[in-house]
Amino acid sequence: MRMFDEAAWEERYRSSDRIWSGHPNPQLVAEASGLAPGTALDVGCGEGADAIWLADRGWRVTAVDFATAALRRAAAHADAAGPDVAGRIDWVHEDLRAWVPPGGGFGLVTAQYMHLPPVERRGLFARLADAVAPAGTLLIVGHDLTDLETGAHRPDMPELFFTADEVARSLDGGSWDVLTTEARPRPGHVHEGQDITVHDAVLVARRRAVGDTH
Repeated sequence: MRMFDEAAWEERYRSSDRIWSGHPNPQLVAEASGLAPGTALDVGCGEGADAIWLADRGWRVTAVDFATAALRRAAAHADAAGPDVAGRIDWVHEDLRAWVPPGGGFGLVTAQYMHLPPVERRGLFARLADAVAPAGTLLIVGHDLTDLETGAHRPDMPELFFTADEVARSLDGGSWDVLTTEARPRPGHVHEGQDITVHDAVLVARRRAVGDTH
């Protein structure tokens, strides 16, 4: 399927000077602004806006994508933000459908709009959960299924969408505190420029610290 093909994404990035807005994703800003900086894993990092936002706030970021064109562009944007920011980010070329991140090592793991077929998606989210350190935060955000009805630019493939509750149910209840599961509204646009409301599926969970059994 072309939308999951590395070569197709390389072609897409090379076809334009910028694919994304250059701004950090709003749910990352909403959920991470109050966290103390530590180590973060940003998967599907694209052109680097989320990783750069985190690094600018003192996080040490591992940013992963399978498109080398995106990673080169992201690194250039980080360089433009200054050496303090660029020096806090490691850009990693990996296919997230198979890559296994270091286990239990990140204070924040964030996945923004990683829409994969169900089996691959569940495998990725399980590996991301395993990568969160004790007392760390897992933030998974996706386009809500209701966006298919709004005219927003979304693939007409319902199986690619998920709910925050679905992700929450996949977590071990003895190891996690689920803080947020919601379909969160935000402003959006259709191709003709018309303003609409879209919804993000937002899962925020915190891994319990060692000895925390409540």
